[in-house]
Amino acid sequence: MAQCPPSLASAARKAALKGSASSAHQARKVRTTPTFHRPKTLRLARDPKYPRTSVPRQPRMDQYRTIVHPLNTESAMKKIEDHNTLVFIVDIKANKRQIKDAVKKLYDVQAAKVNTLIRPDGKKKAYVRLTSDYDALDVANKIGFI
Repeated sequence: MAQCPPSLASAARKAALKGSASSAHQARKVRTTPTFHRPKTLRLARDPKYPRTSVPRQPRMDQYRTIVHPLNTESAMKKIEDHNTLVFIVDIKANKRQIKDAVKKLYDVQAAKVNTLIRPDGKKKAYVRLTSDYDALDVANKIGFI
C-alpha cells in the first residue's frame, strides 16, 4: 500500500479522533409537552390550470326578486303623500341594503332609509323613505299604481 504524506495523514487522524458532525451524538432537544405539533412548512398559493366552473354564478337576490310589488292601500297612500315614503312587499329573505339597491336600480331614486316588518300573513313589508331630492308621488305615478 502506498503511504500518504505525513501532513495529510495527521490531518486525517485528527479528524477521526475529533469525529465529524454527523457521526457525533448531538444532545437531543428536550421535549416539554406530551403533544406533537407538526412544524409549519411552506404553503404555496393555488395556481389552477383551468377554471373549475364554466361561468360565474348569478346573484340569487337580484332587484326583480327583491321587490315583489308595490303596496297601494290607503295607509300606504298616506305615507306617500305625507312622509315621502314608498311601501313595497319584498322577498322575505331580502335585507335592507338589498331593498335600497333594488329601489335605486328599478326606479332611479335614492332611498334615505328603509324600515321593514314581517306581516302576520308572513310577507315582508318595506317602507322606503326617499331623499328630499325625489318626490314619492311622482315615483308612484311613474310606477303606475296611482
